[in-house]
Amino acid sequence: MSGLVGHSLYAILGLKAAEQRRLPLAAVARRYFASYLAGAYLGSDIQTMPEAVCIDTGRECGYGTVPVERSPFTGGAVRPFTLETPSGPTTPREVHRRFYGRAHLIFGWDRADLELAVPWDHLPDYLAAVIDDAELISGVGLRPVAYMLGWIVHIVSDSLIKSKQPGLTLNLIDGLYTPRNRPIQDLFEFHKIGKEELRLNWPAIFQDLSETPVENLQLHAMRCSQPRGKLASLFSDGWAASQSKTLHAILVENRRWLPYHISDILVDTRLEDGECSEPIRRLVGMPYEGMMHAAEVAGIRGMLAQLTEAIADMFVAVEQRSTLLASLPADDPDWGTLRQSWKVKK
Repeated sequence: MSGLVGHSLYAILGLKAAEQRRLPLAAVARRYFASYLAGAYLGSDIQTMPEAVCIDTGRECGYGTVPVERSPFTGGAVRPFTLETPSGPTTPREVHRRFYGRAHLIFGWDRADLELAVPWDHLPDYLAAVIDDAELISGVGLRPVAYMLGWIVHIVSDSLIKSKQPGLTLNLIDGLYTPRNRPIQDLFEFHKIGKEELRLNWPAIFQDLSETPVENLQLHAMRCSQPRGKLASLFSDGWAASQSKTLHAILVENRRWLPYHISDILVDTRLEDGECSEPIRRLVGMPYEGMMHAAEVAGIRGMLAQLTEAIADMFVAVEQRSTLLASLPADDPDWGTLRQSWKVKK
């Protein structure tokens, strides 16, 4: 299973919380909803590329850094996938080693770059600086800002779910984030929350997400460009302009492979006669209804509420520090107000 379902749902819930708090940034995320969701996934999980190539057919398969032992097409041998970049061929694991920390800020750094990790209490300053540099890097449009708002969702949610930052309570099967309970969380969030409660059209949402472009602001946010703007003033270390073209090639590859990954995820989450696939049942050790019951008993809804409030709290903290976000209108007049004021006087 993949983080695509979870991070998309966290972004949707985070936006609902931001709207409930009447945060001006919510209007940007809503206006550029697909880019907001893309930032919540591809903003951090840049290892979204094939893991292997089927030797018999030449077809790519898998998801970067998740081992593929045999071809899903023929059962035969596979070879590792390599991506051609301006700095030479690279593998998903090498992408993970070189860029994962830059995409997650809090954790995931290579041992040699640990000092570049951003402490939690400095995170709002970092994120606000990125957003305030949006016009300098990308022009006056707000779509890149929406993408970065999604990136905030991923950084916060991953930090909490992977216990890099305290704040979540969930003991589902064998903990908060384990190989056995991740499929349960995905299935519960896809079906019980997404389809049944929120009435989400997941295939349509995922397709819109996959069609969004690379945002150059992401290279700036990951410090893989020439140091510029507020971000360079506040965080002067760790800039790697020499990696810019390579990272751009990786981000392009993310978008090429994402539709194939989405297809795999929709297969993994499919139910037939009310039951999930046999490999998932075997991994978890129980049928679908048992998984859903376990998730309810463990309090997964409460965990999602905690996570959503943490995302909204970070939105508030970033908005308080951002000149650009502070300039957004606090409220727009609705049609009822406009209609009344524009009413023809007889």
